[in-house]
Amino acid sequence: MPKSLWTDTVSLPEFTPLQGDKKTDVLVIGGGLCGILCTYFLRQAGVDCLLVEGNRIASGTTKNTTAKLTSQHGLIYDKLIRSLGTERAAWYLDANEKSLEQYRNLCQNIDCDFEEKSAFVYALRDREKIEREVQAANRLGFPAEFAEHLPLPFDTAGAVRFPHQAQFHPLKFLAGIVKGLPIYEHTFVRNIEGKTAVTSQGRITAEQIIVATHFPFLNRHGSYFLKLYQHRSYVLALERAAQVDGMYLDEAQGGLSFRNAGDLLLLGGGSHRTGKQGGGWQELEWFAASAYPQAREVYRWAAQDCMSLDQVPYIGPYASSTPNLYAASGFHKWGMTTSMAAAMLLCDLVQHRNNPWTELFSPQRSMMHPQLFFNVAEATKNLLTPTVRRCPHMGCALKWNAQEHTWDCPCHGSRFEQDGTLIDNPAKKDTKHWKLPQTPIQKNG
Repeated sequence: MPKSLWTDTVSLPEFTPLQGDKKTDVLVIGGGLCGILCTYFLRQAGVDCLLVEGNRIASGTTKNTTAKLTSQHGLIYDKLIRSLGTERAAWYLDANEKSLEQYRNLCQNIDCDFEEKSAFVYALRDREKIEREVQAANRLGFPAEFAEHLPLPFDTAGAVRFPHQAQFHPLKFLAGIVKGLPIYEHTFVRNIEGKTAVTSQGRITAEQIIVATHFPFLNRHGSYFLKLYQHRSYVLALERAAQVDGMYLDEAQGGLSFRNAGDLLLLGGGSHRTGKQGGGWQELEWFAASAYPQAREVYRWAAQDCMSLDQVPYIGPYASSTPNLYAASGFHKWGMTTSMAAAMLLCDLVQHRNNPWTELFSPQRSMMHPQLFFNVAEATKNLLTPTVRRCPHMGCALKWNAQEHTWDCPCHGSRFEQDGTLIDNPAKKDTKHWKLPQTPIQKNG
């Protein structure tokens, strides 16, 4: 079973399940980095709160990240200035820079391999695209630079360099901040009825509820099944490979990423929409064999990320009709930094404090983006695909993932073991347990 470097090098504390009924002012659902940070800040502010997690804390995307802490989210700032204007682009930068500063402060007292590094987004051919992003960041007051020569095993057209960014060990960080927090594991929330969360062990009543479950699981509010899709990406941890002294990412969605973790090189890529075909680990193996022939694989893992319609996360009221219910999702592969921004914003909202980022991240902003029509088309196609293997979330046809030996939903990204056991939401339950063939024959499509 593939496992990440992070899970193999730290043991997280265990928490008991919640038994019986409970009342609290703020309930946080989801024990990933975002939910834990929300709980941490609420406790720091003296707010009565608790967190419930259906499995173990950090058992989802948090344990499978490449753990970059950066305001550089691809070539985002030129795009945001053109689509949203300079003011909103500046809010996005401010949210992420303040998140990075929070990590700097917290990590002073936590042994979590925090290292300040420069972040780079490179282009293989389009130099002009890189130059535009440097100019956009400079226009927002950030000292981005054009980088000509990179320590990568291929030529590039240049890169955008963001100085004073960082990387860390996410599970060592979590182990440092969960101490003393009111956390209940193995407490799966099956539904929310008004101000009450329904679990198998009881009911939790709260004045306000934060849904930090990666993909919001309530379909009747917010239209997240239209606003979000999920994307998988893959990582190899290699020993006897290069020291690159920084964090590097291709501006193209299907490109490669590089960063070191101690003596290991973390090579990322092979990405694809969940339920579709992609390069996966095999693509990374081929590249590593060519670029780093002396290297040896030590770990491999895969991550799953929620993607919004416009590359900006959804953080705020779950829907316009749910003033005391909140969501955080669509982190677009930048969940480490964005989890911090989400926690700061949500903690302000539940305490009725003004926050300048509210409008930018509002889940109620316009859905009129080209990605919406791709999402609708994908859902329609898979709803009409005849097969007995269907996702219990909304009934889409599941596709066989030959690399990971799972059944994946191309509509909304739920994933299941071969026998139908749930791995990733938004599905809330296992799907039908099938009698499996010796070799599954259904391929990605």
